[in-house]
Amino acid sequence: MKQLLQSLRNGATAIADVPAPKAIPEHNLIKTTTTLVSAGTERMLVQFGKNNIYQKARSQPEKVRMVLDKAKADGVVATIDAVRSKLDQPLPLGYCNVGRVLEPCCKEFRKGDRVISNGSHAEIVSVGKNLCSKIPDNVSDESAAFTVLAAIGLQGIRLANPTLGETVVVTGLGLIGLLTVQMLRSQGCKVIGIDFNCKRLELAKSFGAEVINPDETESVLETVDALTNGVGVDAVIITAASQGNEIISQSANMCRKRGRIILVGVVGLDINRADFYEKELTFQVSCSYGPGRYDDHYEVKGHDYPIGYVRWTERRNFDAVLHLMSTGALDVKPLITHRFDILEGEAAMQLLISDPTALGILLKFTQESSPREIARSVTVNEYVTQTNQAKNCNIGFLGAGNYAGRVLIPAFKSSGAGLHTIASSGGVSAVHFGKKYGFRNAVSDSDLLFSENELEAIVIATRHNLHAEQVLKTLQSNKHVFCEKPLCLTIEQLKKIEAQSVKIPSRILMVGFNRRFAPHVQRMKSLLQKAKEPKSIIITVNAGKVPVEHWTQDQNVGGGRMVGECCHFIDLARYLTGSKIIRFQSQSIGLNSGVDIYDDKFTVSLSFEDGSFASINYLANGHSSFPKERVEVFSGGRVLQLNNFRILKGWGWSGFNSMRLWRQDKGQSKCVDEFINAIKGLAPVPIPRDEIFEISRISIEIANQLRAAN
Repeated sequence: MKQLLQSLRNGATAIADVPAPKAIPEHNLIKTTTTLVSAGTERMLVQFGKNNIYQKARSQPEKVRMVLDKAKADGVVATIDAVRSKLDQPLPLGYCNVGRVLEPCCKEFRKGDRVISNGSHAEIVSVGKNLCSKIPDNVSDESAAFTVLAAIGLQGIRLANPTLGETVVVTGLGLIGLLTVQMLRSQGCKVIGIDFNCKRLELAKSFGAEVINPDETESVLETVDALTNGVGVDAVIITAASQGNEIISQSANMCRKRGRIILVGVVGLDINRADFYEKELTFQVSCSYGPGRYDDHYEVKGHDYPIGYVRWTERRNFDAVLHLMSTGALDVKPLITHRFDILEGEAAMQLLISDPTALGILLKFTQESSPREIARSVTVNEYVTQTNQAKNCNIGFLGAGNYAGRVLIPAFKSSGAGLHTIASSGGVSAVHFGKKYGFRNAVSDSDLLFSENELEAIVIATRHNLHAEQVLKTLQSNKHVFCEKPLCLTIEQLKKIEAQSVKIPSRILMVGFNRRFAPHVQRMKSLLQKAKEPKSIIITVNAGKVPVEHWTQDQNVGGGRMVGECCHFIDLARYLTGSKIIRFQSQSIGLNSGVDIYDDKFTVSLSFEDGSFASINYLANGHSSFPKERVEVFSGGRVLQLNNFRILKGWGWSGFNSMRLWRQDKGQSKCVDEFINAIKGLAPVPIPRDEIFEISRISIEIANQLRAAN
C-alpha cells in the first residue's frame, strides 16, 4: 500500500510502498478514502526536518540535555550512533483520516461503515476503536476529514467553558482557529478573530466574527476594548504558533477580571505574573482532542471512560463535531483550498512550505472497482537474490524498533547472516530497516515468517509479552530462535517453552544475554578461572527513571524491570561464578510517587553452589552522571572493577592492571556471532539451555517475590 512518510533528518517526504497493517484487538482496520493535511502541525514537522542539527538542538533543548547525559554515561561515539539512528527513522504523517471499515473490531462497527479516525496518510490504517467515529450520511468524506482538527478546537472551547453571550477571542486563524470560530458562534458567543492573514480574516468574518489585523490597527488592545465597551473579553483561545511571548501577554491584557486563557497552539510561555495576578486570570493548556489522549488504556486497549464521570472524551468530541457538520452549524467547505491524489503527496507537503496561504489540503485515495487482496508483504530489495542468501544462514526478524535497528540488525548483518524478511506491526519501520540493511522482504504479519521455508532462524525483538508465543511458534516451525531478553514473563510460559525445546534438541534456543560476551567480561572470566576461591560480586545498576506509564512497567506487557532488564545481571553473575544459583532473596524500596513500582528500585542477593554470592543493586533513583553499570568482583585478595563496559581495572592480579576501550562494548556483536557460528556448526551453543531456563525461572520468581512483598 502507499503511505506518506517524512525524514526527520532532512525533512524530505516521499510516498513509500509498505505492507498493510494487521488487524489487532480493539482496533478497526480502515481503507482510506480521504485525509486532511494539518497545515499547522505538518508544516512544523517538515520545517523541523529541514533544519540543520544545530537548529534542531535549539528547538528542543530538553532533548539536548538527554543526549549530553547519555554521552557522559555511554560515550560520545555510542551517543552519536543513537542520535543518528533516531533521526534516520521515517515519520508517518497525518492524523485526519476518513475511510471505510475493512475489518471491524467490535459489534459497534460493521464492515463498510464510513468512519473518521486519527489514522495517517496511508491506504489502510489500523486505529483503536475509541479513536473512530461513524460519519452521518449527510456529511461528505471531504467534510468529515476536518473532524479531528475541529475536535482539537472543541476541546479548547470546553476548557474555556464559554456561556451564551460571552465574548471570546480566537488568536490565530489557521484551520483550527477558523473551526473554533464557527463552533463558538454556534454556542451563541461573540467572537473576535485575530490574525495577520487577510484571506483568513475574511473567512472568519464570513463565519460571523469581528476581526482584527494587528498590521492595520495602532493597538489591538484598544480595538478589543472598543469592541467590548471597555469590559474586556471573557476568554481567549490561542490557536496560533509563535516562539515569542507577546501573545500570552496580549491575551492577559485584553481579558476582563477572572478571564480565562486556553492555549491550543504553540507559543512562548514566559508569563508575566503581574499580567495575571491583578485580574486573577486562569491559564490552561489544552491537550489535543480531549480526555483519553496519550492514555494507552483508552486509545490502545479500548477501555472507555464512564460517561457519568468523563462526559467528553476524544471520541465523544469527534461525535459532537460530526453532529455540528450534520446540522449545518459547522461548514468546512470554504476551508478547502487544494486537492491532491495520494501519489502527489510529496507535492502537497512542498506546498505547505511554499504557499503560506494554503489551508485545507485534502489527499484523495483511489477506490478500486474490485477490492484488492490486502498485501502484508512487500519486496524492499529486489537485488537480494535467493542464490546469494542461500550461501548464508537466512534470518527473519520479528520487530523493528530502535534497539533492533541500531544494534541487533547491524550485528546480524556483520555476522554474515542472510537478512531475508523483517516484520513490524505497522510495516513502516520494517520497510525502513529492510531497505537500509538489505532485507529482501518487509512484512506486517509475523505468521509469514513462521511459514517461510527459506528461514533457518528467527530473531525476536518485539515487546516482552509477545516473546513466549513467538518463541513457541518458532520452535514449532523447526527453526532456531534468538530471543532478545526476556524469554517469557511467567513460569507457565517457561514450562511450555521447555517442553517444546525437548522435542527438537537440534534447534538452538538463544536469549540475548549479551553482557557475558563483552570483551571486558571475557577478560574477567579468564582471570577469575585462576581464582579457585568463592567470589563476591557486587553489581550496581544506575538504571534511571522510567515513567510509570511506560510499557516496560506494565506487568502484562513489559513484565517490569526485574524480568525485562535485571535478568541481564543475574545471567552475568551466573556466568562469572560458573556455578548454579541455589538461593535468592530480594527487597525493594516500594512505593514510588504513590504508585507501587515494586521492581523499580531493589536489591537481589544470589547464593551459588560453589559458595559464591552476588548482590545486584538495581536502582532508578540515582544521578545520570554516575556510571550506569558497575561490576565489582572480590576473590582471593584480588579485585576487579568494570565501569560502563568501557574501563576494567584490576588490583592484585599478576600481569593485569587495566583494560580500556574507546567505545562501550556490551557484547552484542559477539553474542550474535556465537549464535550464527553455532547454527553453522562452527562453535558450540553459546549459552546452554539449562542456564537460559535457570536464569529465566529465577528472574520470574524474584519478580513474583517482590510483587508479593509489596
